[in-house]
Amino acid sequence: MPMLLKLTTYYKGEDIPDLQGTNTFHSKELFQIYEATPGYAPILIVASTDGRPVARLLAAIRKTKRWLPASVMRHCMVYSECEILDPALSADKEQAEEVFGEMLEHLTQEASRSCFLIEFRNLNNALFGYRCFRSNGFFPVNWLRVRNSLHHPYDLEERISPSRLRQVKKGLQNGAVVSEAHTDEEIRRFSKMLHHVYSSRIRRYFPARDFFRHMHRMLIKGQQAKIFLVKYKEKIIGGSVCIYSGDNAYLWFSGGMRKTYAKQYPGVLAVWKALTDARERGYNHLEFMDVGLPFRPHGYRDFVLRFGGKQSSTRRWFRISWPWLNKLLTKFYI
Repeated sequence: MPMLLKLTTYYKGEDIPDLQGTNTFHSKELFQIYEATPGYAPILIVASTDGRPVARLLAAIRKTKRWLPASVMRHCMVYSECEILDPALSADKEQAEEVFGEMLEHLTQEASRSCFLIEFRNLNNALFGYRCFRSNGFFPVNWLRVRNSLHHPYDLEERISPSRLRQVKKGLQNGAVVSEAHTDEEIRRFSKMLHHVYSSRIRRYFPARDFFRHMHRMLIKGQQAKIFLVKYKEKIIGGSVCIYSGDNAYLWFSGGMRKTYAKQYPGVLAVWKALTDARERGYNHLEFMDVGLPFRPHGYRDFVLRFGGKQSSTRRWFRISWPWLNKLLTKFYI
């Protein structure tokens, strides 16, 4: 029997009720980070039945390249499908997909008015919602995921490549120090460094620096995120950003000044610290959030695989607001 659903759309964090959930990517806290960061406009859709919230879906509309015309500069991004808040609904795959389908239809109508592209990425289950995505005009693109298992009894050191382990040891021997960021000043210096690193990688998106300051205020104090720093003589030369959601850790951003400080291996130490910390805190996996298309070489993917992770196939879902182009790409990918 179909569920009678009420969908509520929130555009302001102050209007969102406190909801019991564990998926940080669909949380009120992440909504508020997007809301406070220039260039973002978040939308949260909450599905309720009999006055009881049963699912939520957070989307972030962001501006991309400034030099593009307004009609193609907005990109709607969703990390993971949605969060089912009701345990009974989670156990019923058919009804869970039905609820997701209604939220997806609502989001598609909402975002298509202002966004050139809607994208769902980092899916927990690549098969979930296939029919819903297709009926709303989305097309799938095969993607790769890389993640490290952290719940096995053997050590990380046994799975990491010998050359990578030597780099970790050399970096520390050569004076690099790894720690967590705790102050606004550390986060300001970290974001400035990482922005410089990302600006040299044309295809890598980097948010406004306020993003990390608000992340510290909203997520880090609640243990839903951490920023790790690699320092050399008190200068921040590398670092990484981890988000914690459910039983897993996600490496969202990482980088280091590897050319200037080659002997300290800042990029290597930034990833290594995220891995060891996630293991110590009892998470099952650490997933690297953007490792690229399966049919294209990807330097970052090759870099992280040497930490002992496994790659597997997944997919992303896309929908383009120009019907002729969306139809063309649908024919190509399906």
